[in-house]
Amino acid sequence: MSASAIVMMIIAMAIVWGGLVAAIVWLRRHPDEPTPEA
Repeated sequence: MSASAIVMMIIAMAIVWGGLVAAIVWLRRHPDEPTPEA
């Protein structure tokens, strides 16, 4: 693989894993309230 391909792969992995971490942190700070059954 060329250097540019490796850089692009690292950037893509950082975006995916960063989004996953951000979603986990968001859900930890703002947990979903259970909706009352009517």
